[in-house]
Amino acid sequence: MTETINGKTILTTPLSQEDISALQAGDVVYINGDIVTGRDDVHIRVTTEGMDLPADIHGKALMHAGPIVTGSDEEGYTVVAIGPTTSMRMEKLEYDFIRRTGVRLIIGKGCMGDRTAEACREFGAVHCVMPAGNAVATALCVEEISSVEWLDLGMAEALWSIRVKGLGPLIVSIDSSGRNLFEEKKAEYTARKEEQLEKLSRLL
Repeated sequence: MTETINGKTILTTPLSQEDISALQAGDVVYINGDIVTGRDDVHIRVTTEGMDLPADIHGKALMHAGPIVTGSDEEGYTVVAIGPTTSMRMEKLEYDFIRRTGVRLIIGKGCMGDRTAEACREFGAVHCVMPAGNAVATALCVEEISSVEWLDLGMAEALWSIRVKGLGPLIVSIDSSGRNLFEEKKAEYTARKEEQLEKLSRLL
């Protein structure tokens, strides 16, 4: 579901393709609902080792993150800090991951490349960037941890299923048409640089 509240675009999982089709690269959004965390090892198990993800994330959101968590199965778990990790580490695996899992929205740090953009366009997904350095503040958006799988991978690499409210702000970096904000801005800044260098050369 997508709605506007107090001028903010709020996405609530699960998300349909229609929910994210209106989003454009550069838009700012916030997330409510169920998301999971998954980094390198989760992607490797699903795409390289062919394992089924032990959580249904079709239409949901995945965060490239390794949360710091306290507690146990008996006591329950609490997220102390959760911040995005570098998304480009998952670039070579993300196309197959999106294809196999049906994930609708991916959250991470920094840009992703052509293969992820292709997957977003083909399967109806988006990649969003979360500002780094706010891991403790972001933990306040976590309402509960519903489950954890693949804890044998370690705390950071495990698959944590969490419920969040107001997770953001997130910037859409790749939209469902495959537009890549980072690539567009890179071309824009390169053009500006060349223009300024030409002006400087005339002064010498």
